[in-house]
Amino acid sequence: MWEPANDLEAQRLEKLNRLKQQGVDPYPPRVERTHTIAQAVTEFEAAEQAAGDMEPIPVTICGRMRAHRPQGKSAWGDVEDGTGQVQIWVKLDEVGEAAMDLYKKDVDLFDYVQVSGTMMRTRRGEVTVEANNLTLLAKSLSPLPVVKERKLDDGTIERYGGLTDPETRYRERYADLAVNPDVREVFRTRARTIKAIRDYLDAAGFLEVETPILQPLYGGAAARPFMTHHNQLDQDLYLRISFELYLKRLLVGGFDAVYEIGRDFRNEGVSRKHNPEFTQMEFYKAYIDYTGVMAIVEEMLSTVVQAITGGMTITPEKGTIDFTPPWDRITLRDAIREQSGIDYVDYPDAESLAAVMKEKGVHVTEGATWGRLVDTLLGEFVEPGLIQPTFLLDYPRDISPLAKRKPDDPSHVERFELFIGGLEVGNAFTELNDPIDQEDRFRQIRELYAEGSDEYNPIDEDYLNAMRYGMPPNGGFGMGIDRFVMLLTGRDNIREVLLFPALREKDEG
Repeated sequence: MWEPANDLEAQRLEKLNRLKQQGVDPYPPRVERTHTIAQAVTEFEAAEQAAGDMEPIPVTICGRMRAHRPQGKSAWGDVEDGTGQVQIWVKLDEVGEAAMDLYKKDVDLFDYVQVSGTMMRTRRGEVTVEANNLTLLAKSLSPLPVVKERKLDDGTIERYGGLTDPETRYRERYADLAVNPDVREVFRTRARTIKAIRDYLDAAGFLEVETPILQPLYGGAAARPFMTHHNQLDQDLYLRISFELYLKRLLVGGFDAVYEIGRDFRNEGVSRKHNPEFTQMEFYKAYIDYTGVMAIVEEMLSTVVQAITGGMTITPEKGTIDFTPPWDRITLRDAIREQSGIDYVDYPDAESLAAVMKEKGVHVTEGATWGRLVDTLLGEFVEPGLIQPTFLLDYPRDISPLAKRKPDDPSHVERFELFIGGLEVGNAFTELNDPIDQEDRFRQIRELYAEGSDEYNPIDEDYLNAMRYGMPPNGGFGMGIDRFVMLLTGRDNIREVLLFPALREKDEG
């Protein structure tokens, strides 16, 4: 049984019990809302602007009490729903003694109420609902943290209090959303971003599809999976780490352009850029290579930024980012050579590359493969400086088992990663469609990396079987939605753009 944690909660519980004893249901099963607050205000303002005598506009609104100001035989307050906020005016001669008594004695800040009345404008010019009936819809037993304001000597207003501790905000996102309007706006922007991406791909002729989340084999990325077990089938299954291998099966089946937006799961560390459950968008299109993919990505993301911001630029802490195409293109080899002074091609094995990296003061993980060392150079020297949208091209074959070789350089493949704001937000290939070459690559990766490492993937025989039926030449792209939303909203931690991020179990000690 819940016990109040403080005097405020005890007082609210006492009011709840008093209401029940009086026969008042503090959580009634029905509401009678006629207007959202935004609809009520819009209708009233439109009537004000229309010519002629203004007829009364009756409304019934519902929402959370955001301000509560009892004053003698009348009282004022502010009510908020998901569309906006409006003032209410409660008068004894309009609502009656019982409703006024309820409002003054038993309605608290953050309770949910239903208010019926007519729209008016006060002498101070504020749109208001003049109430003729008030009903309690839900009693709030735990008061939310209140944001307070104080006027400083220079005349500016300082806001303080509220809910600001990040750990508490992430654990109690419901409270965070309730008291921080800017947080609600982040998630509205997230929803609009996903819709804009979907709208673009739909208009471009892509078919949205759904592929299995529970898979008998994992693949399509270098990551460690989560594993579960199906009892009836008596079969181990994996939460997918990528959509890739299933989406490319659909190209074999005759679809020319497909995409999916959904969750991937990777059993990896949690950081400001990583969460074990995240949202991914991947598309694959037949008869294009990675240069064609670049053209689509430039147009798609610049269109999305335009839809979200109304322009082509955003200004996070690291400076203005301009999404106007064309974007910068540079090879991975040139970028690493320019920023680190190391040409990794001159060091063709892990031992020699590790040695020169140590000379440069780079921390080298013991036993790291050559490909992983190249990736370390990228993260150490190049990635933080890629603020403007940049395609980093042509990766070593050893770390790109699903991409086609470059015709003039078989040690590299036609792959790019997209970097914006110092973050890697996307990855793309000219996709390998030779089943013999693909099987060889799978087996080489299996020999190179130990089972249980991030790079290890089991050989997906069914995917190879699909390829043998004939896969059209194609290009594919995958993008982390969460990181892109971080950029659009100016947040530097992925937890800020996830409604319910993964957190370590709370220590109750």
